[in-house]
Amino acid sequence: MGALKGLRSVLDFIYLLAGILAALCLIAILALIVLQMLARWTGEVAPGIPEYAGYFMAAASFLAFANALNRGSHIRVSIVLNAVPRAVARWIDVWCFAIGAAVMWYFVYYGWRFVNFSIMINDISQGQDRTPLWIPQSFMLGGAVIMAVALTDHLVHLLFDGKHRIKRDLVDQSFGE
Repeated sequence: MGALKGLRSVLDFIYLLAGILAALCLIAILALIVLQMLARWTGEVAPGIPEYAGYFMAAASFLAFANALNRGSHIRVSIVLNAVPRAVARWIDVWCFAIGAAVMWYFVYYGWRFVNFSIMINDISQGQDRTPLWIPQSFMLGGAVIMAVALTDHLVHLLFDGKHRIKRDLVDQSFGE
């Protein structure tokens, strides 16, 4: 039992760390935009800034997925779940988590192949930055792996404990009142 609590702590820490990294990526985007503005005002050239802002945006999106899932920030249509009996709602949840986990693991598999292919052919960006594309693609892949683990984690928790670990949003709890 202690090993499971340790695993739970590690997984929760990974989800939180990914969310913090996503927030840092958003701060980096802000810094890049300000740097680009300063460069324009002073007449300087800052090549590659739009590309790096795009890389940080992709990284922020993928790294935030698992943390957002755990906090109930993903769009979740629960009107059906609230209208059916508890046992039926549980199996609908199981079906949704199973499909979501399968799709994310499928994405991870092909994302891994995509990153390896970029490394193999030494693919670089088309912009002035000439960044090896496997670097930003790796952040996308890392976020996808964390999201796939989170969906699998919730599925296993739902199957064995009877409920997922997503914190419900206040809007979801209001039932339209």
